[in-house]
Amino acid sequence: MDSAQIWQRYCDWLYYHPGLEFFLDISRIRFTPEQVGSLQSRFAEAFAAMQALEAGAIANPDEHRQVGHYWLRAPELAPTPELTQAIQGCIEQIEAFAEKIHHGMIPASGGGRFTELLCVGIGGSALGPQFVAEALAPQHPPLNIHFIDNTDPDGIDRVLARLAGKLGQTLVIITSKSGGTPEPRNGLVEVEQAYQKAGIPFAVHAVAITSPGSKLEVQARQAGWLEVFPIFDWVGGRTSETSAVGLLPAALQGIDIRALLAGAATMDEATRVPEVKRNPAALLALAWYIAGQGQGRKDMVVLPYKDRLLLFSRYLQQLVMESLGKSHDLKGNRVEQGIAVYGNKGSTDQHAYVQQLRDGINNFFVTFIEVLQDREPGIPSPFVEPQVTSGDYLSGLLQGTRQALYENGRDSITVTIPRVDARSVGALIALYERAVGLYAALININAYHQPGVEAGKKAASAVLELQRQVIEVVRSHAGSLTLGQLAEKVGSPERIETLYFILRHLHANGREIQLIGDPGCPLDLKIQARPT
Repeated sequence: MDSAQIWQRYCDWLYYHPGLEFFLDISRIRFTPEQVGSLQSRFAEAFAAMQALEAGAIANPDEHRQVGHYWLRAPELAPTPELTQAIQGCIEQIEAFAEKIHHGMIPASGGGRFTELLCVGIGGSALGPQFVAEALAPQHPPLNIHFIDNTDPDGIDRVLARLAGKLGQTLVIITSKSGGTPEPRNGLVEVEQAYQKAGIPFAVHAVAITSPGSKLEVQARQAGWLEVFPIFDWVGGRTSETSAVGLLPAALQGIDIRALLAGAATMDEATRVPEVKRNPAALLALAWYIAGQGQGRKDMVVLPYKDRLLLFSRYLQQLVMESLGKSHDLKGNRVEQGIAVYGNKGSTDQHAYVQQLRDGINNFFVTFIEVLQDREPGIPSPFVEPQVTSGDYLSGLLQGTRQALYENGRDSITVTIPRVDARSVGALIALYERAVGLYAALININAYHQPGVEAGKKAASAVLELQRQVIEVVRSHAGSLTLGQLAEKVGSPERIETLYFILRHLHANGREIQLIGDPGCPLDLKIQARPT
């Protein structure tokens, strides 16, 4: 294809939204008119499924749930007046609470205003707020944000160490839909203990975001926490950024949540259009389908050319991979679907893995995220070379990489936004949420459940129950045991490997068990209770 043909193809397939100043270019995905035509009937079904979803149909049949994250930015579209009122009421509750915190109407127990914000959550309850904070928080936010997003003790210690001496000025948000998810529950317990150790009352620093009636809500209200905000049953973690999960931390940082919602709502309108070429989310789904032959055979490499969007690839990892990584389709057929997502940022990637993208295995397609505005308005860019700025270099490196990849048979998509602001970030969030939904409809899977995640949680619970049995048996046994003897005593000889991992972990942390012998020779080890 010569340059004139490439240019014509670009013009033919370019999508532009004037209100958002948003561009989408899928012309460098090597699809044919015949491939597009063959998918028209599937897209018609996908558009109909999305319309039914937004009207309140059960879109998550495995859990018999509605899927309503689109209502969060257009409450008037919710299927009942009660839901409309609940959504609007939540937004107003968030704004009123943030206003009180910012103006010291809810004072910190340490005196004066709150200056720090600690968010405890996992998965979408952390990734969305982290992405938005990195992208949109002002240089000097009303509250400096921190995250505990794992059950790693060392990670928790590091975050709490940064807050040493500031707990009295720290507002803590605990986010857990069920109230029983282990990671945020563990974070809550450790943070509470840190407050107790410091002699500071925890309740007057604590806020819950959870489902109405959950264990966490009961705990928060009984203990007299500052406030409780709802997570609606029809909002999943990975699509919760425009719910209280994302809006509350954003509002507390001084981010314009109304602009974020408006950007998402505008993109939602654009992605309801039931015509592939006029619908940017459908164009993305088309590109993903053709690039991966409808089976996810190529990875999605996300390269935002903007430091503020560094975490966008991590955010999309969960949204795309948890939604699309499914073993069975809606008819029960085993399909093993999914699209692997990874990425860093440009131009850091020029010096990282673009070498492999250009010359190595061709098992991916790239999504470039281009931002037209280099700096905040009114800040001049100095020339680093005659008539060349640092931003010119960044733009040139994006265009050069895109061209170099295409010349070597590597496909790409380019998403262009005018600037990184609340409106554009809201539009990006809505775009990819809809693209995931449409792609899932094309391949006939349930994008709104996560049985693999639940299986991992159940397996972890089984390991912890086995650990309790191990500790009880070793404590009650006089003398030492071999690994095989211990396995027989706990009634799990088939789980001897898991037993070894448990014992090794307990021993390394100075817990109830000690190992005698060479841990590299598990079968020769002796196990006994650690002297108290």
